[in-house]
Amino acid sequence: MEDSKIIDLYWQRSEQAISETSDKYGMYCHTIAYNILMNREDSEDTVNDTYLAAWNSMPPYRPSILKTFLGKITRNLALKRYRDNARIKRGGQTVTEAIEELESLLMSEQSTEGEVMAKELEKAMNRFVSGLPDLERDIFLRRYWYLESIEMICRHYEFTESKVKSILYRTRGKLRSYLQKGEYL
Repeated sequence: MEDSKIIDLYWQRSEQAISETSDKYGMYCHTIAYNILMNREDSEDTVNDTYLAAWNSMPPYRPSILKTFLGKITRNLALKRYRDNARIKRGGQTVTEAIEELESLLMSEQSTEGEVMAKELEKAMNRFVSGLPDLERDIFLRRYWYLESIEMICRHYEFTESKVKSILYRTRGKLRSYLQKGEYL
């Protein structure tokens, strides 16, 4: 079913919207959640929470790209669950490592000014990522958006670990320069 028709089902409050979403984007959302949580049950719960969040958001919100909308919800819910789980027990270093790799580049002020800067930083990050060559962008997004492990990225591209790490290192360097030029750092 086309995304616009699925969105219309949400607006009509038809329960078929959930089943159509699950059929079309269930595996996509599950992959995002599993890459973060590394736990099948938690991932399934997160995907179900994604459907609920989508149901509660539409209406009034009408996403322009349903896949991206669902992916963002899933990622945010999975990261929240990951943080909650990490409070209980320590482990699962993939997410922690990926976040720490970028953490040193980003500002984190807890004020209105900080919120405005965060929005501007998000726009700058989107411009930066959009300007990357396809392969570099894909590897960067797999690592820092989908939070895939280095090993998964290596298997996908049939690259060595050192090649993937080198690409990510150079891309982080470009990002640092880009953010410094824009005075975000």
